[in-house]
Amino acid sequence: MPTRRDLLLAILATSLNRTVLAQPKAKNLVTPQTQLSIDRGLAWLTAKQREDGSFGSGGGFGRNVAVTALSGIALLSSGSTPGRGPFGSNVNRAVDFVLSVAKPNGFLHVKEQESYGPMYGHGFATLFLAEVYGMSRRVDVREKLDRAVRLIVQTQNSEGGWRYQPEPKEADISATVCQIMALRAARNAGLHVPKETVDRCTEYVKKCQNSDGGFRYQLVRRGDSGFPRSAAGVVALHSAGQYEGKEIERGLGYLRRFAPQGQTARYEGHFFYGHYYAAQAMWRAGGEAWDEWYPAIRDTLLRDQLPDGAWTDSTVCIEYGTAMALIILQMPNNYLPIFQR
Repeated sequence: MPTRRDLLLAILATSLNRTVLAQPKAKNLVTPQTQLSIDRGLAWLTAKQREDGSFGSGGGFGRNVAVTALSGIALLSSGSTPGRGPFGSNVNRAVDFVLSVAKPNGFLHVKEQESYGPMYGHGFATLFLAEVYGMSRRVDVREKLDRAVRLIVQTQNSEGGWRYQPEPKEADISATVCQIMALRAARNAGLHVPKETVDRCTEYVKKCQNSDGGFRYQLVRRGDSGFPRSAAGVVALHSAGQYEGKEIERGLGYLRRFAPQGQTARYEGHFFYGHYYAAQAMWRAGGEAWDEWYPAIRDTLLRDQLPDGAWTDSTVCIEYGTAMALIILQMPNNYLPIFQR
């Protein structure tokens, strides 16, 4: 099996749009036990890939675009690239599935597997295609990616955010972070993203911040802060290019109150969604914040891994939980531009 050094060299050879693929890794917190857990999870996940390249199971989540995209991102996070590395063929098959469901207007969606809030899937899938395009420069990926980006830009609402459907009506912070991350990844890969779109999103997210530093779900409703959406709020600002300032500091301060302390990933609602964004927020913060956060979430995930290598999830499906856990555990690899500091 190729070494991790071989995988990194493969990525360097196929990445044409990056001056530096992966910045130096932070203090190594990926223990041998953690790597074994990651390897078991990757083996389980790839074994569950469907014939058409998709991932997902259960009512409404079979052949699911969001789950497929997140699974693809989990494989890319291991060091494999399209067509190269231990999971290169799995990545290619996932890409081909996402491309096959693209609509003429750019919407990345499977109608017969319509789940709650298809713009989540569109955002995750656009992010996945952007990362793949940065590595492969595939013309077919560029074509579908460009349309997907245009759809995001065109469906931004008057407040500056996005919601469940591809139409500029309401907005919430959880759907918004998916779109602004996708736009950031597309811009990283060389596609044009209007500055006005990013600026309007930035203002929307800032207005959603509450006095305690956390973020509410919607601007139009004066709701309380919550951990998952507050993690999403910080990452949305990062994706818009805001890495410093009072909003970031207050947001990180709020999140650190929710450091993992024995939660059970299997049964806590939106556990993986929240920690997917929290891990990104703490990774970019670095220093003490990351050095405290990663071991805590790492140990929680290692404890809750199932004997077969998967992680179950009470909200979506087991493939989703496994993909999210793998992305979190592999964050220190620092391979993907969207996650780099």
